[in-house]
Amino acid sequence: MSPQTTTPPPPPPPALSKGQVFLRRLFSSVVLWTVVLCAVFSKNKFLADYAFLSIMLILGATGLIEFYGMVEKRGLICFRDWGVFGGVLLIGSSFFYLSGVLGIKSAPAKANDWETCILILFVLGLCLKQFVSKTNTAGILAISTTLFGLMYVPWLLNFIQKINFFPTIDGRFYVFYFIVVTKFSDIGAYLVGSLIGKHKMIPRISPGKTWEGFGGAIVLSTLASVAFAMFANEKLARMTLPHAVILGLILSSGAVVGDLIESLFKREVGMKDSGKMFPGIGGILDLLDSLLFNAPLMYLYLRHVLTR
Repeated sequence: MSPQTTTPPPPPPPALSKGQVFLRRLFSSVVLWTVVLCAVFSKNKFLADYAFLSIMLILGATGLIEFYGMVEKRGLICFRDWGVFGGVLLIGSSFFYLSGVLGIKSAPAKANDWETCILILFVLGLCLKQFVSKTNTAGILAISTTLFGLMYVPWLLNFIQKINFFPTIDGRFYVFYFIVVTKFSDIGAYLVGSLIGKHKMIPRISPGKTWEGFGGAIVLSTLASVAFAMFANEKLARMTLPHAVILGLILSSGAVVGDLIESLFKREVGMKDSGKMFPGIGGILDLLDSLLFNAPLMYLYLRHVLTR
């Protein structure tokens, strides 16, 4: 009998160059955010509002699923279904409050109170869930991981709604502005870090992040902020050149920190990307990481500085 021959496995595909990775990231980002902004700026208010709500719900729910997936891969326990339900409830109920559909038109602080009520009910619901659980003995851990996921993804994401429906200005332009400035921070960090980056920021968390890339993020993001403010003119109510520079510095720094925080989670569970939804980017959390912390920064600056 002749010995059996085995077919060798196909060779792995060649690794993409840095230029190819950048182009994939850029293409995915441009396509996605073009769809989002076209929906937000639709002249049909009903279409704009509910397209915006649909996008927020998809981003929030999918981001939570990815986060709880990382928790479970780490070997920890969480109430995944309850967490996703709580995230959808938080985003959906805040939309109906902030958009005026319920006939409520009030100051941003009252919208925050509404959100706080939802969070309190969610915490109580998690405790009741643990009361009736007959198999889970790690109640503190399950409640903590579930609640952190809710705070990390939908609660931070919800600040985009607070900007969009800000009562005294057309918040859509500030949503557009802060997304552009944040994404230019990502582009600046990647380009400069890839070209001349040598000094690592925090290699144990993100080996690819460099101080040179951080400088590129600040410069390009601040330039984008100033250029956007100049061209938008009166569309960005109360925006001046000093505010544009300050916000460019704040949002570029916040974007880098947000990226590093998600890298910390991925490094702990041994993942390169949180998912594979977007070519060159990864998952929803890879798309949102820099935006999640910049949304509250933009909202707080808008509320306490620009419109005080």
